[in-house]
This record gives sequence, C-alpha cells and structure tokens, in this order.
Amino acid sequence: MWKTACLCIAGLGVAWTGALAASGQSGPPGNPPTASGSPGPAPVTGPVSVGPSAGSFQGSVPRGQVSSQPLNLSLDDAIQRGLQANLGLILSGTQTAAARGQQLSQLQSLLPSVSFTARESVQQVDLAAEGLRLPGFPSVIGPFGYTDLRAYLNWSVADLSSLHGYLAARHNFTAAKLSAQDARDLVVLTAGNAYLLVLADQARVTSVEAQVATAKVSLDQAEANHQAGTAPLIDELRARVDYQSLQQQLIVSQDSLEKDKLALARTIGLPLGQAFNLTDTAPYAAFDDMDVNTLIQQAESSRKDLAAMVEQAAAAQEQQKAAKAARYPVLSVSTDYGDIGVTLAHSHGTVDATGGVSVPIFREYGIRGEEEQAKAQLDTAQAQLSDKRAQVEADVRDALLDIAASQKQVQVARSSVDLANEELKEAQERYANGVSDNLAVSQAQQSVAQANDQYVVSLYRHNVAKLSLARALGAAQDYRKYLGQRP
Repeated sequence: MWKTACLCIAGLGVAWTGALAASGQSGPPGNPPTASGSPGPAPVTGPVSVGPSAGSFQGSVPRGQVSSQPLNLSLDDAIQRGLQANLGLILSGTQTAAARGQQLSQLQSLLPSVSFTARESVQQVDLAAEGLRLPGFPSVIGPFGYTDLRAYLNWSVADLSSLHGYLAARHNFTAAKLSAQDARDLVVLTAGNAYLLVLADQARVTSVEAQVATAKVSLDQAEANHQAGTAPLIDELRARVDYQSLQQQLIVSQDSLEKDKLALARTIGLPLGQAFNLTDTAPYAAFDDMDVNTLIQQAESSRKDLAAMVEQAAAAQEQQKAAKAARYPVLSVSTDYGDIGVTLAHSHGTVDATGGVSVPIFREYGIRGEEEQAKAQLDTAQAQLSDKRAQVEADVRDALLDIAASQKQVQVARSSVDLANEELKEAQERYANGVSDNLAVSQAQQSVAQANDQYVVSLYRHNVAKLSLARALGAAQDYRKYLGQRP
C-alpha cells in the first residue's frame, strides 16, 4: 500500500485563488472546472440593497464618555455628531463596502487566476499488499520521492456572461455610494428635526412655567379677596383649579422634554447619561423662493437616492444581458509550468497548456429561468425608478405647501399671543379693581396657554418644513441657508 507525505504551500499570483488540490486540477475554490478544464462563468447576482431602513436613522453608535459637566450643544454640533455616529449612515457605509466586495468578486471572473504550489512527496510501496509477488524481487520498494514546484494559470478569455455580471456589480456599487451620500441628507433631516423638537419642548416648558407663575399670582389675589370678604369662595376655588391644572401641564411638558432629549442623544450618538444644553434658538425666517418648477428640476438633478435608482435600473439591465449571454460559448485557457525531480538540483521543467471552448447544450430551461428572473428584476427596478421620480416631485410640492401653511400659522400665532396677553392683562386689572369676578381671568389664562402652544407648534412645523424642503432638493447639508441662519 502507498504511504504518502505531501506539503502544499499557497503562494503569490496575479489573482489570488488559494492552493490547488493535490490532484493538480486548477480553478478557484467554489468555482468547479468545466469539461474543458476552465472555471465556469461567475453567477449573476441580484441587486445590492442600497440603504438601511428608515428606523435605522433614529439610532446610533454612542461615542465618548459621560462627563459630569453639561455639554453645550449647537445645531451644527448635533448634526456633525450625527454624521459621525448615526446608525443609518454607518449601515449605508457597510453596504457600500459590501457592494465594493461584490464588484471585486465579479471582476475576478474576468481576470487570469494564477496560483503556486510546492510539493514534497515521500512514498513507499508494499508490492505484496498490491497483489504483486515477484521471486527475487523485494516486496517493499522505497522509500523514494520527488519535489515539484509549479505555477498554474487559468483564464476565461471570452465570457460575455461574466462581463455583464461585472458591469451589473459596478452599477450596484455606484448606487450604493450614491445612497451613502443620500444617507447624509437623511441624517441632517433626522438630527435637525430632533434638535428642533427639543427646542419646541423647551419653549413650551418656559411658556407653561410663566403661566404657572401668572396663575399663582391670580390664586394669591383670589385668596386675599376671599379672606377680605370682597370675593366669593368660588373665585378662590376656580383660581386654585387653574393653578393646579397648569402644574400638571408643566409636569407633562417637562417629561416630554426629557424624552425628546433622549431621542436626540440616540440620534447623534451621545451617551444617554450625558446632560446637555441646547445653545441655539428656534429661528424664523420667511421663505420666499416658491418657484415650483425650478425647485423640482433642482431636485431631479441633485437627489442622490434618485440617481441611485437609475444605477439600480442599469444594473438590472446588465443582469438580464448576463442571463441571455449564458447561452454563448466560453473560451478558456489553462496552463501550468514548474520543475519536478528527485531533488531541486536534479529536476527538469515541465509545462502543460490547454485551450477549450465550453458550450451549454442541455441548460436551456435553466437559462430561460434565469433570464425571466432577471427580466422581472428589471421591470421592478424600472417601475421603482418611475415611482421615485414622482416621489421626488411630491416631496418638493409637499414641503412647499407645508412651508406656506406654517408660515401663515406663525404670523397668526404671533398675533394671537399678543392679543391673549393683552386680554389677560385687562381681565386681571378688572378683577383687581372689583369690576368682575375671576372667571374672565381664568378664560384669559386658557387663551394665553392655547396661543403660546399654537405659536410653538407652528414655528416648529415651519422650520421642519424648510428642513424637509432642503432634503427634498438634495441639499440638506445646506440647512442653514433654508433655516435662515448665518453660515
């Protein structure tokens, strides 16, 4: 029987494919040789996903350590932190890397594959175990051996299916890069919205605190009047109910503020235990650029997600071509060259070269199935592209409608706040002078609360609408221009 010791060393080459099998068959792992000895064509791959889910942009990878000192956080700081730590952007980067890897894998099928092996073999043969018994001849031969150093080359010279597969992977990689750029706009929108929401919460808390203080003055006045006998008990009870109702509203507003601060920290990667203060205030600037057609054209030329969909459609088209090209012959060559002998000093060079043509004959149904799947992917990509173009236009129009409506709401809310404060002042003076009871004061306080809340909400909606317009135009990173802040 044979006793063999074999040492194989994987070496360098033009395209790394790993060590070859001891049998000497060439071809990269996972890509078995065809009948001609050349590797089969690279499989046609589906489109690479070009972005994480929308919910991913609400999370992040926290960075830094919790400090005992509160952090001063501007809108710029929040957005820059988001661009570094937001989960959606990080996932977009990993998918871009995956698409790059897929492109390189497809490129390998078009390039020559070169590998190297070094083999040292020691053998001993037991002739008797093999059924050979020769009189006067030793039953055991050996040990003997040989040394073999050999390089292998394997190349599909003409393979249209692999070529179109590579072109599809290249389009997918471009789409992934464009989606990663679009993800930055989504981070700006998400982080900016979270920051503006906290500003709105702070404004609401400040407003309710002022209302609580005003209600406390009215309560003290009602108690004093009741004790002096100039006002009935119902005035004091009414004032106390108003005061306690506002205290409850303050508790709810403070709770909402803390929760939204946690959401902001989650979005931009701040440790959740880190205290921070917002240094910017909610800006207001009227937006007058309402030329719908011009803005739609800008969006169609600038939106990276739309450009990514165009690349995906092109990739699907190349995949369909790759499926059709699977019917065509594949021309391949393979060769090996090396030294073999008892020792390196007593060796001789040997070479083996083979050329082949591989033609699929009994694969028609499989090829048709792959072609129909590729056609379905192409139809899907084209339908999604058409829908995306309509969505881009709808995003611009929606944002402009929201800006126009919220702009009017801000103006009306400002006037309402002034009128409500004037009404409250008048009611308080009338009650202090004994002209009326404090029912008018209570109603005026409710009007002030409602007017202040409407102003906070309308200002928040106005700024978010402008951020949404910047994102709809593919210019979210110029957010200061749209918010009316100085760069």
